[in-house]
Amino acid sequence: MKTINLSFPLTEEVRKEIAVPQVLAMGQFDGLHLGHVSVIESAVRLSKEQGIQAAVLTFHPHPKEVMRKGDYQGYLTPLRDKEEILEKMGVDVLYVIEFNESFSSLLPEQFVTEFLIQSEVKVAVVGFDFRFGHKGAGDEHKLRELGMPHMNVVTIPPLMLDGKKVSSTSIRSVLHEGDVKEAERMLGRRYSLRGTVIDGEKRGRTIGFPTANVEPSESYVVPRKGVYAVWVLHDNQKFPGVMNIGVKPTFHKDRIKPSFEVHLLDYSGDLYGQELTVELVEFLRPEQRFPSIDELIAQIQRDSETAKQILSN
Repeated sequence: MKTINLSFPLTEEVRKEIAVPQVLAMGQFDGLHLGHVSVIESAVRLSKEQGIQAAVLTFHPHPKEVMRKGDYQGYLTPLRDKEEILEKMGVDVLYVIEFNESFSSLLPEQFVTEFLIQSEVKVAVVGFDFRFGHKGAGDEHKLRELGMPHMNVVTIPPLMLDGKKVSSTSIRSVLHEGDVKEAERMLGRRYSLRGTVIDGEKRGRTIGFPTANVEPSESYVVPRKGVYAVWVLHDNQKFPGVMNIGVKPTFHKDRIKPSFEVHLLDYSGDLYGQELTVELVEFLRPEQRFPSIDELIAQIQRDSETAKQILSN
């Protein structure tokens, strides 16, 4: 899969590069949850039927982050993660439009004529709630109207689970509750965080439970503070583990920024400077303050045993 970064106005060189007959799925696609997957899979299927390129268009940074509006609280699926998932789905090209205040002022008519039609989009595939152009003035009906007769528009209905619409907002909500099982169900995969192991307080090794202090590589949505059973992916291997997300109240009173500390259950070695991907499997308990180090150690032992049982199933 090829990634092409775009910024408006497009140069003549870029216009020529992207002028390829294609089916284009469009959206923010933060989360790449099952609803988003249904949009992209439809585009890939249509591209194969028509024998033309399958492409995806997304925006970066997130519009809410740029405009400082709404409830932006980090990414469910940062761009690098998004690229890896889309490539596995059979997408040929990913267009990443730089979302800035200048682009946000683009009228729907300009977006269609200056990008979609000029890039030879034959079919645009969008979700039912797709909006585009200045202040979200364009919707699927406007897109269809502006695209005629050059471009067809296919609208994918919402994906429902147990009568509820799958959405990025819903996934954020259940993550804040610690319900990573429900997040996994809506995402179609486990929620994961990627980061580099950095120097920590090294307190874990002194109590028999060495931990890797993971510094997230992106601004991820932070799940509920607490302890989780996790899988840790490193160097093409997978290790069971326990992760604490929080401020370690047993040792700190006024810390605000959460840390991400992982204890790998079947691993010994130096992970400093290494990149880990941590998949959240199940919430074990809220973060709590213990009156003594011995009680903390006893609880960590129980957490480790619980995690082993969960991850062995």
